[in-house]
Amino acid sequence: MKYPLLASLAVGLGMGLSGAAQAVDLSINVGTPAPVVVTQTPVVVGWHGDRYYDGHRYWGRSEWEDHHRHHDDHDHCPPGHAKKGEC
Repeated sequence: MKYPLLASLAVGLGMGLSGAAQAVDLSINVGTPAPVVVTQTPVVVGWHGDRYYDGHRYWGRSEWEDHHRHHDDHDHCPPGHAKKGEC
């Protein structure tokens, strides 16, 4: 006698909870995601360690000196170094 009463109670409770679960309206509005902006890290023209960046490519020290010696009649100091007294 005890088991049929427990079974009917469990069935009734389950039906009641399923009806309550259907009545709940759970809506979450996330909205439009923000746009992703990817930017490059700016590279400063000048010496970076043992390489010189001229805005277009990196040069080794001897390569830079050889390239610019052919274009200039005198020894050329990289931009920014003359101001620092490094040439």
